[in-house]
Amino acid sequence: MVGGPDAFARMWAAVLTETGYVAMDRRGLVEQMREYTDVLLAGLRSDRFAPEPVERVGAGLVGMRLAGPETLRASLQLLGTDLLRVTGAGELRAELLPAVQGAFAAGFATAMQEKIFRDQETIRRAALEARRGAESALLASENRFRAMFNQAAVGIAIGDADGTLLEVNTALADMLGYRVDELRGMNVDDLRFPDEPAAMRRPFDEVSSGARDHYRMERLLRRSDGKPLWTDVTVSLVRTETGEPQYLVGMIEDITDRHLLEERLRHQANHDPLTGLGNRARFTERLTTAFGCDDDTRVGVCYLDLDGFKVINDSLGHDIGDELLVAVAARLDRLVTAPGRIVARMGGDEFVVLVERSSGRAELVDLADRILAALAEPFPIGGHRLAVSASIGLVERSVVDATPAETMRDADVTLYWAKADGKNRWAAYDPDRNAREVARFTLSARMPAAVESEEFYVDYQPIVRLSDGHLIGVEALVRWAHPEFGRLGPDQFIGLAEETGLIVPLGRWVLREATRQARRWHDAYGDRAPMVSVNLAARQTEEPTLVADVATIIKAANVPPSTIQLELTESAIMNTTGGPLRTLRDLADLGIRIAIDDFGTGYSNLAYLRHLPVHAIKLAGSFMEGLRDSPTADPADAQIVTTLVALSHALGHVVIAEGVEDPEQADRLREFGCDSAQGWLFAKPGRPEEIERWLEK
Repeated sequence: MVGGPDAFARMWAAVLTETGYVAMDRRGLVEQMREYTDVLLAGLRSDRFAPEPVERVGAGLVGMRLAGPETLRASLQLLGTDLLRVTGAGELRAELLPAVQGAFAAGFATAMQEKIFRDQETIRRAALEARRGAESALLASENRFRAMFNQAAVGIAIGDADGTLLEVNTALADMLGYRVDELRGMNVDDLRFPDEPAAMRRPFDEVSSGARDHYRMERLLRRSDGKPLWTDVTVSLVRTETGEPQYLVGMIEDITDRHLLEERLRHQANHDPLTGLGNRARFTERLTTAFGCDDDTRVGVCYLDLDGFKVINDSLGHDIGDELLVAVAARLDRLVTAPGRIVARMGGDEFVVLVERSSGRAELVDLADRILAALAEPFPIGGHRLAVSASIGLVERSVVDATPAETMRDADVTLYWAKADGKNRWAAYDPDRNAREVARFTLSARMPAAVESEEFYVDYQPIVRLSDGHLIGVEALVRWAHPEFGRLGPDQFIGLAEETGLIVPLGRWVLREATRQARRWHDAYGDRAPMVSVNLAARQTEEPTLVADVATIIKAANVPPSTIQLELTESAIMNTTGGPLRTLRDLADLGIRIAIDDFGTGYSNLAYLRHLPVHAIKLAGSFMEGLRDSPTADPADAQIVTTLVALSHALGHVVIAEGVEDPEQADRLREFGCDSAQGWLFAKPGRPEEIERWLEK
């Protein structure tokens, strides 16, 4: 039932009335609790929780003389069970509730301790005044002291310098589970919890010997039934007129509830709330500790991610997904957890295993294999038998070879490799592969600026008519003059450009450069100027502005559209339907030639070619090896080339052979009726000046 902050304030006021005496009317108490409720709700709404305002709420109850342990216990229980439910504020962050409870309890306890200390001082002064006063004053002082002693909410004990208890109040007796007369004559050593460290006794010895006047500390005492009792103990020394130790006065507060709350908060700070495994903070702490060991220590990390977990969440719901994560965590915990090993949940469906003092890579591999085998067993969840797999990244190294942060970075990279290699497997860290990946990332990060700063340039390879050796065209091939890696060929960066989408601006730049060069050749050589062929990536055909961009570039260069040829790979052009197919037809309608590059390595669907606006077929260079007169030549290649040339001509397409490297291949191509060719036999790709020297022969 949702009632809002007012309803919660009334509930809180009722609880306070039941657990203590309230020195104000009902209306005033409810108004005060309403103000305190607003402070608690503000804490639950904050992005970054600040404990001080909530601590002042706890201290405020003590200031209202509501200082009993029942008041604290009942208020904490009310905050935990009813604050979110009754106020019903959807913007509240439930995960902050333990922090609010802790801050409230801390403020209450701190104020109570200050009150206790003030009361103690009052008692001590009362005891001294009683000794110095007249008989009547002594009697009055003793009466006041006795009333305060017996009615105090905290435990009070008076003992001699040796620690023998002379007087105790009812609150202390109830706290320890004894009668008052049972505690008189006992020594404080009888109340110590077994196996208490010797250092915990040192402050008491110093006070009893007169070396110090008081101390305050948290102590674990033993109740009459043997159960532990967490207390906050303050002990003060009362001296004789000559300064010798005479009495010890102790104030004892039961802080068991607060201690349990702190333990729970400490556990929550280091454990995953869903699975109960250690969380990222706990894992990082253990990993850092492992790297602080001796130089000959080795550590291993298995970073694993469940494959396809999102599908389970999306299809069966997040409740089933959470149950699966809990089951996976339990299975991993049983399999992995051992001395020197820990499994933690890093978040989502990611888990990580730390092997301290690893014996070597083989231990990590064996562990990864056992994890994969364990996860392969179906999980019975919500009426389903769910099968899951995982990808695992392995890093095993000496602690002197890297830092904890570098180790986790490498484990994350290796996990990505395992997924990229097919999932349901492990991959071990390989510094050489990582260096290649870093180089790829460096290139992809540099590429946008490289396009703008014109680090790219275009080489041109001649396309020669086989019948007379005449230069009829050139293929524009982009190159990258990288400032760090030097000259890079297209095989080193075109794939990256396609993955990142930069192939679109890069392809536009290449076409612009090629058309400008075509204009210069047209001005210089007229009809002898070569056709310029430019590669077009499949990704570019999906751009809605491609036709307009091409038309604008050709118009700006002022070249006849028929002097420009756009090349697409066979696999890309055979998948061209719908919008991309219309794009190709629109380009052909502009007068631009369309060619299929690397033909024969993909679909080779010649019937489908009848419906495409294709002008030329470029035979893949892989067929040229079969045209040599050598033992390794495959006769099937010659038959395939003969067939492709004949069928292409039947469809009205010009045939260009790629990768021609020796005269024998050229002769066979002429024999088959191939129209043109390009390759190292004629010329390697080069600068425009080399094409011009060819034209000027």
